[in-house]
Amino acid sequence: MKALISVSNKNGVVEFAKNLVELGFEIISTSGTMKALREAGLRVTNISDVTGFPEICDGRVKTLHPNVHGALLARRDDESHVAQLKENNIEFIDLVCVNLYPFRETIAKEGVTMEDAIENIDIGGPSMLRSAAKNYASVTVVCDPADYNQVIEEIKENGNTLLETRFKLSAKAYTHTASYDMAISDFMRHNAGLDPVLHIEAPLVQGLRYGENPHQSAAFYSLNPTTYSLANAVQIQGKELSYNNIQDANAALMIVREFDPEIPFAVGLKHMNPCGAACGTDLCDAWTKAYLADPTSIYGGIVATNQIIDKKAAKLMKYTIPTNGEDKTPLFLEVVLAPSFTDEAKAEFAKRKNVRLIEYKIGPVVKTPQYVSVNGGILVQDQDTEMVSVSSDMCVTNVKPSKELLSDMQFGMKIVKHVKSNAIVVVKDGVTLGVGAGQMNRVGSANIALEEAKAKGYTDGLVLASDGFLPFGDTVKLAASYGVSAIVQPGGSIRDEESIEVANEKGICMLFTGMRHFKH
Repeated sequence: MKALISVSNKNGVVEFAKNLVELGFEIISTSGTMKALREAGLRVTNISDVTGFPEICDGRVKTLHPNVHGALLARRDDESHVAQLKENNIEFIDLVCVNLYPFRETIAKEGVTMEDAIENIDIGGPSMLRSAAKNYASVTVVCDPADYNQVIEEIKENGNTLLETRFKLSAKAYTHTASYDMAISDFMRHNAGLDPVLHIEAPLVQGLRYGENPHQSAAFYSLNPTTYSLANAVQIQGKELSYNNIQDANAALMIVREFDPEIPFAVGLKHMNPCGAACGTDLCDAWTKAYLADPTSIYGGIVATNQIIDKKAAKLMKYTIPTNGEDKTPLFLEVVLAPSFTDEAKAEFAKRKNVRLIEYKIGPVVKTPQYVSVNGGILVQDQDTEMVSVSSDMCVTNVKPSKELLSDMQFGMKIVKHVKSNAIVVVKDGVTLGVGAGQMNRVGSANIALEEAKAKGYTDGLVLASDGFLPFGDTVKLAASYGVSAIVQPGGSIRDEESIEVANEKGICMLFTGMRHFKH
């Protein structure tokens, strides 16, 4: 039996080749791989001895030969194929182990030249993979070092790999070459000045029981997972996440990443909108404030924090926080997300196995594309990772902001950015008091948020944050009647002066940030 080995990623390849030799394989190889295998003491046949032709053009041509591709593509059950190989003195190759030149890694280097990129476009490698994969009925094709052990074990046990395994390895090889070609296509089109073509490479994270509703099928795929991502998060407890759980949990993480991990922060979320959010002196304080901001909506919701959840915080999250003398009762939460949980916290949550616990990766925010499907198409945009720092020089009114108001304005903008437009959030002392989301007009959203704050007994010193400009003075008038002291908004309306005039009339401080955060 013969095995052709030619790899760029040499992790584990020497051991793999040694095992194949022990199983009776003759090893055929090309320049760089052959050198590594021979240095390890293995007997290796040079590909030139198989083709009867030297490697030429600086190694660009070495495996593109009938003695290679005939040996891979010939059907062993076709007498004419077998006869043709015999007539041409071509011997079967039974196993191909190939992975490709590091094209992605090369073009990722700063200052990469077109010449370097071109020289890292593999030609022979994909050809061998495709030939071997096409003839998986007889040929084992291996492109992933993670498969080396299974291949060796099956050959040891059965004398060859199983047909089912060869079929799966064939599919992996075609995925490998497809991904490789997508990277080359993207790079070449960009440098040629052609319109980009959207290539999406997204491995499956998990199948889902259903989508938004039981009659819709769904699945979760991974697209370049970074920090604050569910795609590389680890679930440590609870049943599998649903489609809606994933949507809500992602929305919660997008809010959490707005806040410095050194400042304790907690958010409760329902239907992709925050229902309570707060900073605190510690995590228990932040959670308590966030819970009390909307104890009704948080039931059955998603909770995310930016700090480790310890035993004390875990115990607090297990129950309602009594107000007005009512009894403490168990609190149902769908998902709790944190950078990590202490062992004691895990033990506390283990008593309530329906709660899903997720540990996510925290770190610098990475801007990646955001994809939204529409009927028959896909919209692509940069994620909204930007956030301006509010400052007193943004003030457009006679009344100037205090340090405390500036802090609440910054907090309010970080929250309202993640509320469905038209979005209004009312805050005070680093806590959300009212959230108005997704209304058809901004006054409607403001009315909801202000009424929520009033119902909690807050009627003065409030800060109102808006995701978009206030086109008329009506929202400002409404805010004044509920005790709002400061408003922060993007500005930019042709009727900004009307809002400024009303704010001055009502003694309200107002800041224009110059940055809009619509979230449709």
